[in-house]
Order: sequence, then C-alpha cells, then structure tokens
Amino acid sequence: MTTKISYPDPDRGPIWARRLRGMRRGLNKARPLVVEGKLTRIVGLTLEAVGCRAAVGARCIVSGNRDTRVDSEVVGFAGEKLYLMPTGNIRGLAPGARVTPTGEDTRVSVGPGLLGRVIDGAGQPLDGKAPVHGVTRVPLHGHTTNPLQRALITEQLDVGVRAINSLLTIGRGQRAGIFAASGAGKSVLLGMMTRFTEADVIVVGLIGERSREVKEFIENNLGREGLSRAIVVATPADRPPLLRQHGAMLATAIAEYFRDQGKHVLLLMDSLTRYAQAQREIALAVGEPPATRGFPPSVFANIPLLVERAGTGPQDSGTITAFYTVLTEGDGEYDPLAECARAVLDAHIVLSPRLAESGHYPAIDIEASISRIMTEIVSTEHLDAVRRFRQLYSMYEQNRDLINVGAYARGSDPRVDEAISYHPRLTGFLQQNMREAVNMADSIETLLATLKTRAK
Repeated sequence: MTTKISYPDPDRGPIWARRLRGMRRGLNKARPLVVEGKLTRIVGLTLEAVGCRAAVGARCIVSGNRDTRVDSEVVGFAGEKLYLMPTGNIRGLAPGARVTPTGEDTRVSVGPGLLGRVIDGAGQPLDGKAPVHGVTRVPLHGHTTNPLQRALITEQLDVGVRAINSLLTIGRGQRAGIFAASGAGKSVLLGMMTRFTEADVIVVGLIGERSREVKEFIENNLGREGLSRAIVVATPADRPPLLRQHGAMLATAIAEYFRDQGKHVLLLMDSLTRYAQAQREIALAVGEPPATRGFPPSVFANIPLLVERAGTGPQDSGTITAFYTVLTEGDGEYDPLAECARAVLDAHIVLSPRLAESGHYPAIDIEASISRIMTEIVSTEHLDAVRRFRQLYSMYEQNRDLINVGAYARGSDPRVDEAISYHPRLTGFLQQNMREAVNMADSIETLLATLKTRAK
C-alpha cells in the first residue's frame, strides 16, 4: 500500500518535492525551445540549413570548425530548408555545421554613446577606441509612423550651399536625393553639407563605397570638430551584401533614436544605389526572379521602406532631414532605381557631368532640380526671384548652341538678349568654393541682388 503525502503549503515539504514542483511549473510555461539544425549547402553567399525553424528576419549563429562563428539572418525558406545570408566571412564552414536560431530579430545599439564614433553595419567600432557605452537596443527595421501623426514641414534648413539655400530651399524633415553619374561631384557636395548644415546630430552612412573614402570623408569633410557631433556607419563595398544593407538601416535607426529625443538630425547616405544593389544580390541569391533591368521586385519595395523612416516625427519630436546620393546611368537610358527614388523623395538635386568637366562646382543642374516643399516655406518675393532666375537660365540653355557658334544675332529675340546679358552673373551665382559657407540670409540677398542689376 502506497501512502500519498500532501503538503498544504506548496513552499513547504522536502527539498526534492519543491524542486519537482518547480520543474513542472517551468515545463508548463510556453517557452520557445531552441532546436539546432545543420548546414547542408552553400550556394554563392547563401547558406541552406535543415532541422531548425526560424522566421524571416531572425538571427542564427552558424558554428563551424576551429571556433568559427558566423552571424546570419534568415532571408527565405522553401519547405524544410532555411535560406540564410551571412554578415561575415564564411571561410571555415563545412557541411554539417551547427545552425542555432537565437529566437530574436536583429537588434542594434543606439544612443549618445555613439557620438564621435565610427562603426560598421553590425555596430562594431572601426575607430580602434573602447567599446561603445551609453546605448540601448532597438529593432534594426525600426517602426512605421502613422502619416497623420507626422508634423508638417514649416522651417527652412540652412545647408551652407548658396544654390540650394536660394533656388532649392530644403525644409527640416525633408528627404532629398542627389542624382549624378560617376565623377560629377556627389561626395564633394555631400561634404560641404556635412560641414555647413545646422543640425544637432549628423549621421553619415557610407554604404558600399570605396574603402579609402571612409577615412578621407572623416578627416577632410568632418574633421575633429564635426566628428564630435556625428556618427559614421561605414560598410564598404568588400563587405557582405547583408551587412551593407544593415549599414543603411542602422544609420536610419540611429537617426530615429535622436529624432525621438527631440533632436534635429541630418542623415547623409552615400549611397542609396549601393543599398539597392545589396538587396538585389540577396534577392537573386535566394531565387527571386529579376524584373526590371535585372532588379527583382523586392528592391523597389525596400527603397520606400528605408526612405519613409526619415522625415518629421510627431508634433513634439525632432526631425530627420535626409540626403541620399543616387548613382544614375551615364548613357541617358531609363534608370529604374533613379525613377523609384524620384517617386519617394521630396527633392531632386541633379548634378551635371558637363558642368563638372568644365570646372563648375557645385555642378548642380538647376533646370533638372526641384524642391517640392519650397513653395510652402519661402516668401512670395523669394519665390518670384527663383522663377525669374530659372526663366533667364533656361532661356540661355535652350539657345546655347546657336549662341556658341555665333548663329544668333542680337536683337532677334529680346528674351534671349536679356538671358545673354544676365548669364555671366547667373553662372557666378551658382558656383561656390567647397571651403566657403554661405548662410541662408546671404544666399537670398545675393539672389535678389543678382536679378536686380542687369550685367553689361
């Protein structure tokens, strides 16, 4: 006969009984079980794993021989197979390597401790300094903002560049694109705005560009004083595509944090094209079919997801004014990436290779450039002056060939005669030394003075 001993108080009784009850209570809790899988195949940069389950976007650790540990992210699945994309070097991995899901999405460190630091797409220091402190962890992919809760753009932003301040006025919280072919001066213009723009915090994302440009940008464009209020996220072209993509999202997540703290943030990303190309590499690697000019549909879906995270926040928060460089095709053919960027950005600053080749800097093509917010944040007098400037400049450009070959006779058209007389002053107004800063008030005053007095 077996006697069952019961204890009215669950916390009393023999120690073995208390432990047994604790184990049973623990087993009844809905805790996710980590089931390890194994690596079965590597195709290009894609890792295939079986035996484990994880959601798209979840982190996994792939452990190989000789203490090799590769951080990766789930980018797709097919049946029992998981497709992983690594963020580091896969050298040393072999068939059967252990794949361990972490059970969480990718999170990154943001906070004041990052000011003055240079980090990579995973948030690791590149500047050789001590580990980053004073940070908090947030989701890499950010959060969606209700469009009705965004504050309106009502304040002008002084970027220190005369042509932009006066003719393409940017507002705080605006998203602008710098469109140019290779060698037209995108980095030079970006460096000028980095030094001269009025902002509480500057976040720079150097995505997929040349490695040598990272140090050059920090020393020549930011300098020691500029770096003290800046954060640089650098993922050069030799990094895996997922890390390049994470670099752009990390820079945006850092800017979101400071915006939520009430700061006015300047986000500079060079370049949006390299971000899209990284997404293309990932999509093609997991089998997504190409659609337009070799780009899968997910590329055009991800660009708005990234860009829409910038801008204004709720009424009591700060702003993110973002500038994205976009590399355009030099042959004049249809460029799907550039067209997608134009559709989601609030301003287009187009740089002309012809102007750059002639020594005209910044090489801004005023005819092709526009700021969609400008009409809402400038005075009527300022807007009238901009229209007048554009009319004179465009009239000269339309007749440039006739004027240059001497086929135009003065007196044939009063409008062309007026454009010819003004043209030297207009061209001089658009040019600016890269080390010279021109504030908003001086830019507008110079514009009005240029149009008031006709050149001889």
